[in-house]
Amino acid sequence: MAEAAVRQATYADLEAVPEHRVAEIIDGVLETHPRPRPRHGIAAARLSGELDRPFARGRGGPGGWVFIIEPELHLGSQVVVPDLAGWRRERMPTEPEDAYIETPPDWICEILSPSTIRLDRGRKRSIYGEAGIGHLWLLDPGEGVLEGFALEKGRWVLLATIQRGETVALPPFDAVPFPFDDLFPFDNPPFDDPAAPALPET
Repeated sequence: MAEAAVRQATYADLEAVPEHRVAEIIDGVLETHPRPRPRHGIAAARLSGELDRPFARGRGGPGGWVFIIEPELHLGSQVVVPDLAGWRRERMPTEPEDAYIETPPDWICEILSPSTIRLDRGRKRSIYGEAGIGHLWLLDPGEGVLEGFALEKGRWVLLATIQRGETVALPPFDAVPFPFDDLFPFDNPPFDDPAAPALPET
């Protein structure tokens, strides 16, 4: 007896997913996972901030990039939502008008979590390579590790693994290094400014 054909997920299926979950269509399968935990979100915001001033606005760096947090990318039949993505301005000269983007980024960063690590290290990494995306960072906040990959002849090559206490100087953003520990503010004691006025006693 012939097996029933597996139904392919549609964009309508993706749109029907509740807003508190992230939805993607990978190899025709609807994949959903919860919104990230605070550590994940803080690391994404901190990394975006580190890159935005020098590489997007050209303040203290070369500029020439556009960054988007959680863009919806349509890479052929694949619909994926990376945590961060960056395009060189010459490849995205105008603001996208649609809710999704079909131009593959030049750089992607996935922030690993228990609910996403299978896809981030597996099929999504392959999809990014198939789309010709030049650079991929995998940030694991739980382990305190950042891996930087470059696409060479269609294969991902690990350039470096950054650990806590080290400096991030990974292509394509190695022109302006920054301390890796800056992505984890709650692991450091609160900043105490000796010049700040003392709070009144109660």
